Amino acid sequence: MKKYIFFCILFFLCIITIFAKNDNYIYDYWGEIERSPDTYRVSSVLYGNNLGLDDMLKNPTGLFCTGNRVFIVDSGNNRIIELIYNENKTLSFVREINHFYASDAEITTTFSNPSDVFVNKDGSFFIADTNNGRVLKLDKDLNFIRTFTEPDHPTYERGKAFLPEKVVVDEKGRPYVLAKNVNNGFIKYDYNGTFTGFYGASDVVFNWTDYVWKLFSTRKQRSQMESFVPTEYSNAYLDNEGFVFATVKTFQEWDLKSDRAKPIRRLNALGKDILVKNGVVPPIGDLQWGNAAGIRGPSKFADLTVLDNEVYIAIDEMRGRIFGYNNQGYLLFAFAGKGNLEGYFRNPTAIEHCGRDLLILDSQSCALTVYTPTDFGHLIYDATEQYACGDYEQAAETWSKVLELNGNYDLAYIGLGKAYIRQERYKDAMTHFKLKRDKKGYSKAFMYYRKEVVEKNAGYFVFATLFLLVVFTIIKKISKIRKEIGV
Repeated sequence: MKKYIFFCILFFLCIITIFAKNDNYIYDYWGEIERSPDTYRVSSVLYGNNLGLDDMLKNPTGLFCTGNRVFIVDSGNNRIIELIYNENKTLSFVREINHFYASDAEITTTFSNPSDVFVNKDGSFFIADTNNGRVLKLDKDLNFIRTFTEPDHPTYERGKAFLPEKVVVDEKGRPYVLAKNVNNGFIKYDYNGTFTGFYGASDVVFNWTDYVWKLFSTRKQRSQMESFVPTEYSNAYLDNEGFVFATVKTFQEWDLKSDRAKPIRRLNALGKDILVKNGVVPPIGDLQWGNAAGIRGPSKFADLTVLDNEVYIAIDEMRGRIFGYNNQGYLLFAFAGKGNLEGYFRNPTAIEHCGRDLLILDSQSCALTVYTPTDFGHLIYDATEQYACGDYEQAAETWSKVLELNGNYDLAYIGLGKAYIRQERYKDAMTHFKLKRDKKGYSKAFMYYRKEVVEKNAGYFVFATLFLLVVFTIIKKISKIRKEIGV
C-alpha cells in the first residue's frame, strides 16, 4: 500500500512539474492565451560560488554585456564583477572591481551601493555610484577620468538627495542618467560633465478623483496633497542605432491598451517615442492580469534588452515573465514566472543578452540565470532576420517550419503573408492575413491583387469597352435611320 501511495505521489509531482514548465505562450487576436513550444530553455543558474567568487552576491541590481564580457553590479557588496561569457554557455571570473585609482586624494575611490554600469566601446566605464551621489567615468584600467554630479541649473530642482540609478552613454560619450526623485526624464550631460538639460520627459499622470477633490479643498489641504508630476522611467537600454529604449512603471491601468501609458518606449534625438506598434495591442506584457498568488494588476517592466535583429525583450517584475517583441510590436513569445523552480524568479531586476542568449539577474535569490534558444526559438529569430535582410523566399520557408511546430502561431501566418507580398503571391498573402484577421495586411495584399488583376485583364477591359461603344453607336444609328424613314 505504501509503495502504491509513493508511486501516486511521484506521478502527480511529475505532472505538476511538466505543467509548471510548460509556461511558454502567446496571445491570439482575441487576447486569449495560446500555449506555445518552448522558445528558451534554462542553460544554467549561477550563484556566487559558480562565478568564481569567494562570497555570495548581495542584492545585485545591474547587468551589462558587451561582446563576450559580462558585468554584474553587486550593489550590496559595493563592487562590480567582470566575467567572460564562453562559447559553452559558462561564465569565467575575470576580476572584482571594488575601487578605482585617482590622483586627487579628496576623491573617494570606493563605491557606495552602485546600481548600474555601462561600458563603452573603448573600454571606459560609466558607473552609477548611487549613495555617493555621482556617475563615475573610469578608463579601462580603472583610472579616474571625471564625475557627473548633481546639476547646478535653474531647471533642476535642488534640495533632494542626488541618487543616480541607471546610466546609458551614446556614441559621443554623452551620458543619460536616471536618478531617483527626478521626474523630468533623463538627466543629460555633455561628454565633459556639463549638464545640458532633460531628455524624454514623460507625460503627466494624474488621478481624476484627486483633481476633483482639489477643486473643493482649502489652500492648506491642497498644499498637503501631492502635485501632479511627470512619471519616472524605470530603466534604459541603448540599441545599435543609438536610440534609447526605456521602460516606465508608473501609469494608469486603463491607459495601457489605448497606448497612452506606453510602458516601453523608443526615444529619438528629441526624446519623442517612435516605437512601432502594428500589433493588435501595444507591447504591454500580459493582457490577462488575474489575482493569482496575491499579485494584482498589469505587467511592470523592470528592464529590457535589444538584440541585434531589433527584437526587444523585457522582464516583468510583477510576475517574473519575459516578453519578446519584434520591431513591429508583435509578441514573439512569453515565458517564465515567479517561484523557486529553476528558470523562475523571485525579484528579477535586470536582463541582458549575449548573441541570442539571455541573462537575467535576480536581486532576491542573488542568482544569474542563463537562457538559450530552442530550435523553435531559433526558427522565429531566423525568419525575422531573413525577412529584414530581404530574403523573402527563405523567410517564407522558415515561417512554414514554425507553423509545423505550432499551428496556432499567429505571427507565422502574418510573416508568411508579408513574405508572399514580396514574392508577388498576393492571393496567398490574402489567405494568410485573413486567417489571423490582419486587416492592414489583408488590405495591402488586396490592393496589390486588384492592381495585378486589372493589369492582366486590361486588354479585355479595353476590348469590351470598345465593343460596347461600337454596339451602342450602331444601335443609336439604326434607331435614327428607322425614325427618319418612319418605320
